[in-house]
Amino acid sequence: MQDLQRKYGIWTATAMVVGIVIGSGVFFKADDVLLASGGSLPTALLAWLIGGSIMVVTAFVFAKIATRIERVNGLVDYFEEAYGWRAGYLVAWFMTFVYYPTLVAVLAWVSANYTIGLLGLAQGVWLLAAAYLVLFFLLNIYSPVLAGMWQVSATVIKLIPLALVAVVGVITGLFSGQTFSSFANSAQTVSSGGGLAVATLATAFAYEGWIIATSINAELKDAKRTLPKALFFGSTAVVIIYMLYYLGISGVLSNERILAAGDGAPVEVIALIFGRLGGTLLTVFVIISCLGTLNGLIMGASRGMFAIASRGLGPSPRFFGTIDRRTNSTGNSAILGFILSAFWLVVWYGNFAGWFGKFMDISELPIAFLYVIYISLYIWVMRRFTDLGPFSRYAAPLLAGAGSVYIIWGAIQKDLFVHFFLLTLVIVLAGLPFMRSPLPAPQLRQY
Repeated sequence: MQDLQRKYGIWTATAMVVGIVIGSGVFFKADDVLLASGGSLPTALLAWLIGGSIMVVTAFVFAKIATRIERVNGLVDYFEEAYGWRAGYLVAWFMTFVYYPTLVAVLAWVSANYTIGLLGLAQGVWLLAAAYLVLFFLLNIYSPVLAGMWQVSATVIKLIPLALVAVVGVITGLFSGQTFSSFANSAQTVSSGGGLAVATLATAFAYEGWIIATSINAELKDAKRTLPKALFFGSTAVVIIYMLYYLGISGVLSNERILAAGDGAPVEVIALIFGRLGGTLLTVFVIISCLGTLNGLIMGASRGMFAIASRGLGPSPRFFGTIDRRTNSTGNSAILGFILSAFWLVVWYGNFAGWFGKFMDISELPIAFLYVIYISLYIWVMRRFTDLGPFSRYAAPLLAGAGSVYIIWGAIQKDLFVHFFLLTLVIVLAGLPFMRSPLPAPQLRQY
């Protein structure tokens, strides 16, 4: 069996944390958070802060776990160590068939949506979304090292628009008085929102993705030192950046205008300050940002079935566990990841076509399901990590657990939650026939 090479360092790991988290969510969820907050900026900022705090504490707990376990695929490895191979298999199946491909599908659509807007086209979003799927899966299959380099580059580039909006918007808002006005006056166009819990759930998508950095655990140099640092410092940096960015938008646009602008709020902010050319350049940066996040998610999706097959589990483990000698990529696993992402892209399209009657938000609901898995790991840490201090062993997991419950509560209030739960249950149950005893030493192919 050929092993995955340890080809990534601290910068790639940190870039995956920052690069996957900072992507589309902060741009296209800004108005959703404000809407759920009833048009109140203080409530919206509180939701961003709560969501960010949950992420940081959760990442801190996982950093403690990462210092002890280093195998093929972080989260699956942790759950398998805690509750046995059967539990690990079910988590890997959920990640492979639901979590990764749903987020990949949404990100492909968001990236295409901004691109079509930049080109001034009236249609073609779904075709371009499909093209982005094909392009970045091919990149990860045939040149995973180049995909890692793109991840680092896109992370640096995507910080530019956030910094511009944050710095210019905050300064402008303080001088014009718009920041104080936004704090004092809620949007009158919103009669009521979903409440703080629903607003926090909306931020969960913007803060999600850091866990996918653990999917390249086996390909990190000195993973037990590299991964914990990337998780904690990367997540902390994201919260600071997001809060400043949101303040920047509120310093230029009123709450009503943010809601009216929707996903285009950051572009409108820069256009008002620097003119039309500035807004166009910002859109380019936003597209690169979204594509960086899409690439990071696909890095995880490409390794989903491989994490199962490497344990001798699932359908055709020898086929899905193959590693390409030339590129050191998990090609067959990536092909399945592409097919699943395409399926969920069709489901996402169905929302806009009115297939389901209401909106099944696959950008948020899978994340809430993941937090159920997190809670199980927090219990394990408190029971088994006896050498940790009181804060690391008890306080941090309890705080992270409380945050997880809060996210789950917000998800329960979403439209079609029960429908998505049943669909997810059917998908997970479909994996049971393949949950045979793992091979003691899987002989996986290389080609």
